[in-house]
Amino acid sequence: MKICVVGAGAIGGYLGARLALAGEEVTFIARYRNLEAINAQGFRLILEDGSEQHAASVRAVQRYADAGEQDAVLLTVKAHQVRDLLPDLRALFGPRTMVVTMINGIPWWYFHKLAGPHEGRTLESVDPGGVLGANIEPERVIGSVVYPAAELVAPGVVKVIEGNRFTLGEPDGTRSERIEALSRSLMRAGFKAPVAKDIRSEIWVKLWGNLSFNPISALTHATLEDICRFPPTRQLAAAMMAEAQRVAEALGVRFKITLEQRLAGAEAVGAHKTSMLQDVEHGRALELEALVGAVVELGRVTAVPTPTIDAIYAATTLLGRTLAQQHGRLRVEPLPH
Repeated sequence: MKICVVGAGAIGGYLGARLALAGEEVTFIARYRNLEAINAQGFRLILEDGSEQHAASVRAVQRYADAGEQDAVLLTVKAHQVRDLLPDLRALFGPRTMVVTMINGIPWWYFHKLAGPHEGRTLESVDPGGVLGANIEPERVIGSVVYPAAELVAPGVVKVIEGNRFTLGEPDGTRSERIEALSRSLMRAGFKAPVAKDIRSEIWVKLWGNLSFNPISALTHATLEDICRFPPTRQLAAAMMAEAQRVAEALGVRFKITLEQRLAGAEAVGAHKTSMLQDVEHGRALELEALVGAVVELGRVTAVPTPTIDAIYAATTLLGRTLAQQHGRLRVEPLPH
């Protein structure tokens, strides 16, 4: 299978290297030092047990047209970055090319083939003006939920922290030939790649934590463990999650675990900084709309009040705007003795 990984970072590198080692023809879209490193030495993985794997056969290109038509395009960038890839992304598309959205949060295609009163609706929070839906035909899309944690420790080098599961799902819930083929490719590469009948419910279970812990951590500079063990912030996260659950259930989603189980799972991760806190510390744009803004919008769509989420969204949006205007970053550092 010809597979192009758009986003040669931690998750993209993990996927691409493993798929190449399993015999797939993998091309990365990369830039700068990452581009040079991948073409010079391939992609290297440092696994959880400290052992290493080296995918020497991968290639990287900067121009999408140089990659050519693909069987599958794995989008492993952040949600707000997808718009910047247009229209170059279309150079990767052939008549049957799949676009696998390995992105956190509510996807732009959420209402594609979702039977009900909102079918086909565009979410302005994640796709203003419907630009993504117009440039990436919804028929190409396969949904995915990313569970692993990994870190790009150097150009062309990814350290795997934990996990190897990528749940897949067609927007209409079918087990198509293409999704079965993709699942088999991922499993040959050593991943767990179950095909879900209801990918949106899977998306919400992960989003449940992201929509609360990410902005709370960005505002407080606390780790998951600290947020869960400090009663006021645990209650704040629980309030946000309860509001989100009511929104999701109004859209037909059913949660397979309880709110308390989801909180316990986050606490068990330990002293981990969320991706949004890391972005605040490094002065990067915050992945706020797909994780929080979309839930606010869906609350309006379903007429479900989300006052706690609204308040945290407002505060975090202003934080992100302030950092962007000042070209700054914000981190807690020890005072000198």
